[in-house]
Amino acid sequence: MSGYAPAQKPAGGENPVSGAQLNQIVIEYLNKKGYSRTEAMLRLESTSLDAEGRPIKSRLEDDPETMYEKAYSLLKDWVDNSMNIYQPQLRKLLFPIFVYSYIDLVKGAYVDGAKNFFELHSQEHMSIHGHDIQALQSVTLPAHIEENELCQTFLKKGNKYRINLTKAAKDLLLFWIEDNEAIGGSVINKVVNEHVTLNVIQGKSTNIEITDVGDNEGIIGHISGSSDLAISNTVRLKLGALPMDKEYIAEIEDELRAEDMKQRDDTRMEDLGVTTQPSLLDEFQQRIKREESESEDAPMRDDVPLPPYTGLDIAREVQMVKDNRAKFKLEGVPTPALPSIAMYTFHHTHNGLNTVEFSRDGRYVAGGFAESYVRIWDLTGKPLISAIAQENTHAASSRRLIGHSGPVYSCSFSPDSRSLLTASEDKSVRLWSLETYTNLVVYKGHNAPVWDVAFGPYGHYFATASYDGTARLWSVEQIYPLRSFVGHQSDVDCVTFHPNSAYVFTGSSDKTARMWDIQRGASVRLFTGHTAPITAIAASPDGKYLATAAEDHTILLWDLAAGKRIKTMRGHGKTSIWSLAFSQESSILVSGGADLSVRVWNVKGGSGNPIVTEGEGAQANGGDGGSKLGDSGTVNSVGARSRKGGEKVVATPDHLAVYYTKRTPIYKVHFTPRNLVMAAGAFLP
Repeated sequence: MSGYAPAQKPAGGENPVSGAQLNQIVIEYLNKKGYSRTEAMLRLESTSLDAEGRPIKSRLEDDPETMYEKAYSLLKDWVDNSMNIYQPQLRKLLFPIFVYSYIDLVKGAYVDGAKNFFELHSQEHMSIHGHDIQALQSVTLPAHIEENELCQTFLKKGNKYRINLTKAAKDLLLFWIEDNEAIGGSVINKVVNEHVTLNVIQGKSTNIEITDVGDNEGIIGHISGSSDLAISNTVRLKLGALPMDKEYIAEIEDELRAEDMKQRDDTRMEDLGVTTQPSLLDEFQQRIKREESESEDAPMRDDVPLPPYTGLDIAREVQMVKDNRAKFKLEGVPTPALPSIAMYTFHHTHNGLNTVEFSRDGRYVAGGFAESYVRIWDLTGKPLISAIAQENTHAASSRRLIGHSGPVYSCSFSPDSRSLLTASEDKSVRLWSLETYTNLVVYKGHNAPVWDVAFGPYGHYFATASYDGTARLWSVEQIYPLRSFVGHQSDVDCVTFHPNSAYVFTGSSDKTARMWDIQRGASVRLFTGHTAPITAIAASPDGKYLATAAEDHTILLWDLAAGKRIKTMRGHGKTSIWSLAFSQESSILVSGGADLSVRVWNVKGGSGNPIVTEGEGAQANGGDGGSKLGDSGTVNSVGARSRKGGEKVVATPDHLAVYYTKRTPIYKVHFTPRNLVMAAGAFLP
């Protein structure tokens, strides 16, 4: 500050220079010299002075009982309101800061403050660090710290808690600590300096994938997690196809031989000299050989007990072979082919349509309504005739199923499309016959509304997800659940099966997804990374991947064998994603949600620059339901127009295409066995 002379007291009757005026003079001078942060620092200092200009202690320093709680709450609010691309990284700070803050309170004998702090903030860490939270709960006095193994692990000299952050995320944290030093930042800074090591790793926050407890993170030699999940993500899984019974295979082969004989009777193609494709029997036998070669990775028949097979089961397997031959091939390197999409819009629902579900073959669609009923449509237009009806001349192409006493939230068709399951707010699940259109069974076991229900791949088992925080496994032949899957810290919102039926997946409002072994009823995978409740899940047909979508507007792709996240997919803007579906080759993922669009994603690829598309409510240049595609197969938004101001959405490079509707949010997307995408939603008037 050379060249600056302090102001002198004026002579005679002149007014003295006030402190505020003096500060303003100093600020103006230092701003000219380039010291732009001076004003903020002086204001911070002025708030720490009393009326006579003497320094005072902050409220945090005056109240040790609550200073950690206020500082932690301030940090948590900042993390929750930070940008989505930084949240997964910054959120990892909360657990170690919670633990060390609680230990400091107990060590200082602030019993009431420690108890209040634990009660306010422990629950948010239960889903991921439940085992540690339970161990910490017994520490209430300073003497307990010496006896508690967890506390000694965290306090061991030189054994700091390691967290991996990108440079951008670390800089954000340091700036926040500096800007909030007087109101809580100093407390957080103390905890971080004494107990946490922040490792800067290479990568951009937009493409690096960091889970809540990543590699080389945490305390050395300590596995942090729920008591039943401390090593669950390392458990070896059996992800192969469920082996078929030898007699079952022989009968399927007999049926396929008969089908091949029918095709050989038509000799017109041979007369034209056209080479015929492999027989259905050859294709089935190749599939069996492929599954046998992967038998070490497959579950045992006893792991998934199934009833004796019937003629309907054989017919379904034969149809699967035919569908596999006739399906559209969507594999491609580096970019897969795009699927065709059939969109179905429900009109005049008056906001009463809660859920939509397609049958496996795409022939039927069912809707669950807030008025407690279910309606089924035949999409081929054929009348739905009851097998016990006396008069069929006036049968309609839709049927109403009445029985629930509360809104219907979910529907699921059996694999053979002969039955339908429905879940309701009345805490029950109902099984309906699609031959007689009558209610067959009522399943009661949950003590709260049932949000979701899903038939298993073989039709014998089904699973439910409920507001009571549990998921349950059922058999259609028994009215009581076979298994209860307990572990989520909030309501379970969605459920689906692994293709081999040996595992069940659940997504919860506690921001996690889990994979359950139906034989043991135990959780074998915990998927963390979302920053909001999970709204949709889907397992790939090859059994290797899981996709999850959440209210944080992202889709995460997981490797089931490794138990780790593969990548994050963004493109739906700031709207919810309600449905996911994989293609039959597991190479394509489609999603639908509140942004009035169906989006197509490359599962096994996606590299290059982010893609910019129009935001929610947009209509692509191709007209209704279309998208303008560039040569590379990615969305080209040139010429696109938006009805909401033309806001732009930056999509990740694996985003292949977007198909917009006029005014219809997408409730459901579904891949048929022949790789046709079916989508449905209720029109917004």
